[in-house]
Amino acid sequence: MRTKSLKKNKINVITLGCSKNVYDSEVLMGQLRASGKEVTHEAKAEDEGNIIVINTCGFIDNAKAESVNMILEYADKKEKGLVDKVFVTGCLSERYRPDLEKEIPNVDQYFGTTELPALLKALGADYKHELLGERLTTTPKNYAYLKISEGCDRPCSFCAIPLMRGKNVSQTIEKLVKESEGLARDGVKELILIAQDLTYYGLDLYKKRALGELLEALVKVEGIEWIRLHYAFPTGFPMDVLEIMKREPKICNYIDIPLQHISDSILKSMRRGTTQEKTTQLLKDFRAAVPGMAIRTTLIVGYPGETQEDFNILKDFVQEMKFDRMGCFAYSHEENTHAYLLEDDVPDDVKQARANEIMELQSQISWDMNQEKVGQTFRCIIDRKEGGHFVGRTEFDSPDVDNEVLIDATKHYVKTGEFVMIKIIEATEFDLYGEPV
Repeated sequence: MRTKSLKKNKINVITLGCSKNVYDSEVLMGQLRASGKEVTHEAKAEDEGNIIVINTCGFIDNAKAESVNMILEYADKKEKGLVDKVFVTGCLSERYRPDLEKEIPNVDQYFGTTELPALLKALGADYKHELLGERLTTTPKNYAYLKISEGCDRPCSFCAIPLMRGKNVSQTIEKLVKESEGLARDGVKELILIAQDLTYYGLDLYKKRALGELLEALVKVEGIEWIRLHYAFPTGFPMDVLEIMKREPKICNYIDIPLQHISDSILKSMRRGTTQEKTTQLLKDFRAAVPGMAIRTTLIVGYPGETQEDFNILKDFVQEMKFDRMGCFAYSHEENTHAYLLEDDVPDDVKQARANEIMELQSQISWDMNQEKVGQTFRCIIDRKEGGHFVGRTEFDSPDVDNEVLIDATKHYVKTGEFVMIKIIEATEFDLYGEPV
């Protein structure tokens, strides 16, 4: 072991998993900086820092494996004296702490998803209540995530999130407005609203669904120009949100609504509380209320008992509905979920083949829809410069998961973090190419 250096501690926070984890890491980093700590996010090599905090994901097998491998990598670095301390937090730690403590004992301490004050104490910092909503953002300066609630009350059979994140707890409208005002002062122009379930927002605090009221308050925040909705739930969707979306130019004509499946027998087993008929009608209502809106969804294939007929129903639905954006995942059999009691009877190779088939179908739909955009002009936000291109997005695209608009940096200059009118000159399945007008 190398001797401890006398230089000042530097804390490196590493984030795995979804945007909710990004948000949690940003809150942690904001608290650390307020306590005078030197903190960095996912720094590499010689700039890595000597104290490591790994914010883990415990959602499905692939994500769990990535988190375990990251913990092992830094436990090994600690053993070799390359870092001094390793702390682990987040969903994997919440769900499997006893197993992790036993299997990877070289980690200094494991923390769950609700133990921020204890984690800060272990890092030599104090939890400051007055910092409510203040974060050290890790995203490009023009957008930030706004987590409006934590946890989930839905009973979906396949999902382990309630095990890791607990019951739904909404943040007050006042707190979220204040947080948004702070982000706007820092130059944020786009808010991406996230939660395990946006549409449940407010039921615990206000005894009613209050997403619409929250949006009415957020559109008044000066400096915020786009508000984007992620992770809505199809059952009990608050339809007043659509009317506000149509009326308020700040609210992007975009919604992310994970449907998971469409075969009635699978939906029933998944405990989704809806049917193919109701879901199809809901999507038609969306498009009637807000013409031209982009709908993103996520699907699961290979769920226990999924027959070829169930899969064909799903394929036909994808073809008919023509979603603007889509992700498709092979089912992961998660212990302590309701579906774990069922036999995981669809072979892995069949699951993967079905996921590939859905995404192949979607890429053709996406190609066709993107060709229609050629010749049109869109207001785009420019996120970054990468290689020989400036990379932007339309209001119909969320960062990291959706289409990007690429502008040739050898021919054109646009300012990152700003809105620019871009004419689309070419399109592929998942990217648009454009030039400023």
